[in-house]
Amino acid sequence: MNRLFGAKSNAPKPTLNGAISGVETRIDSIDVKLAKLNAELQTYQTKMSKMRDGPGKNAIKQRALKVLQQRKMYESQKDNLMQQSWNMEQAGMMQDNIKNVMTTVDAMKTTNKELKKQYGKIDIDKIESMQDEMADLMELGNEISESMGRAYDVPDDVDEAELDAELEALGEDMMFEQQAESAGGVPSFLQDEVPPTFIDEPPEAKKVAEPATGPG
Repeated sequence: MNRLFGAKSNAPKPTLNGAISGVETRIDSIDVKLAKLNAELQTYQTKMSKMRDGPGKNAIKQRALKVLQQRKMYESQKDNLMQQSWNMEQAGMMQDNIKNVMTTVDAMKTTNKELKKQYGKIDIDKIESMQDEMADLMELGNEISESMGRAYDVPDDVDEAELDAELEALGEDMMFEQQAESAGGVPSFLQDEVPPTFIDEPPEAKKVAEPATGPG
């Protein structure tokens, strides 16, 4: 059986990137060959431009035709390889996109499970009850603030006539105190205090020492 179908190969399977790299290497090799053929064609063209029509010129023209045929063949191979490389690159981009999509889907599944676990621990009824309690506490706090900031009532039995009389009396008191101060009197806020009494004694006369006189 192994002779017919061959033994199973244990070699690693080719990857897409490896295949693209191999195709690009072949394209580079064809470019080298095309450059040589183009140089050869230029040489033939230069020779034929200097020759007259005849057997010699025809022989060079036949060589140039063969070179041109080879160049077309290599150009066709190059176009084919470039198309293969492009197709493989497209496939690689699709593969990368699929990987990114799968990664995103897995991340979303994990997030969904975590959200379900977290939301499962939340009791919406307790939250609503807590909100109601907070609203009651805020209302109570506002009532306390209003009560603490309440102004005390002023007696209503004071009329304008009494206010005018009181202001007139205060004006008279201030005028009397100003007159007393200007006359050297004692201000009213010091009249109730008894000033201290000091007894000033007259200074003793200094005794002048008399000069001593001798007998005689």
